Amino acid sequence: MIKAQNLTKSFEDIVALDNLDITIDRGSLYGLVGSNGSGKSTLLRLIAGVYRPDGGTVTVDGSPVFEDTAVKDRIFFLSDDLYFLHKATVDEMAAFYRGIYDRFDMEKYRKIKSVFPIDTTKRIANFSKGMKRQAAILLALSSCPDYLLLDEAFDGLDPVIRLLVKRLVMDEIADRQMTVIATSHNLRELEDMCDQVGLLHKGRVLFQRDLDELKLGFCKVQAVFDGPAPDWKTIGLSILQARQQGSIHSLLVRGNAQEILAVLQTQPGSVFCEAIPMTLEEVFIGEMEAVGYDYSNILF
Repeated sequence: MIKAQNLTKSFEDIVALDNLDITIDRGSLYGLVGSNGSGKSTLLRLIAGVYRPDGGTVTVDGSPVFEDTAVKDRIFFLSDDLYFLHKATVDEMAAFYRGIYDRFDMEKYRKIKSVFPIDTTKRIANFSKGMKRQAAILLALSSCPDYLLLDEAFDGLDPVIRLLVKRLVMDEIADRQMTVIATSHNLRELEDMCDQVGLLHKGRVLFQRDLDELKLGFCKVQAVFDGPAPDWKTIGLSILQARQQGSIHSLLVRGNAQEILAVLQTQPGSVFCEAIPMTLEEVFIGEMEAVGYDYSNILF
């Protein structure tokens, strides 16, 4: 289990994490989402022991990570900014990681590399962005970590390779109870994979919930009224977002779908209303708008 309590990290006058509390259970696939600069990458580096906390604690199975080689041997951090040894081939990087990670599995390395369309005898410096990402994922999975930290791990991969990587990661979770934390701006991608989602904003966790529970806490409604729409602020609903296109009003509301529909159906001039399925992207936008963030700055 990964646990952070009152975790704080600053860079000069920039507060990246501000008394953050978060808990991630063993064997889960945890999606970490948030606006640009919300602290996602900083949190992963603290969990990996790359950074030392300025305040608070971050532990893995009860042990502080920073400067603890035994704990770090169980963690693989795949950064958004990939790094390989100068002029190294993938096979040479495998030999390098074999000397660092006690559980590096050469048999698994040979098995996984056979399904990636890359030449592991060639210099990585000559690879494309997507090929470098494949090499990094190959090395990460072959290291057999208990905790795999993926910072924009699917960036640069084509759709076929993305599906392959997802399958490989899910197999590791099923076979070894590996814990995965994945950040991505592609929320639809995380939605297909994750058990839990945590939303970061300005260095704090706005919420952390199971994905199914998260969607149940929101309702997207389309409604039509004969005449003007009600004053949304006075009808007793927690409306995060309200938009109108022609005669159709689209609402993002916090709460139970049946209770929300019951309120809307009793409004003067109500003609039609229905609840429609939510996406993680819609939940994310609604929460961010609720704290005053301009979602047009978010990349999807």
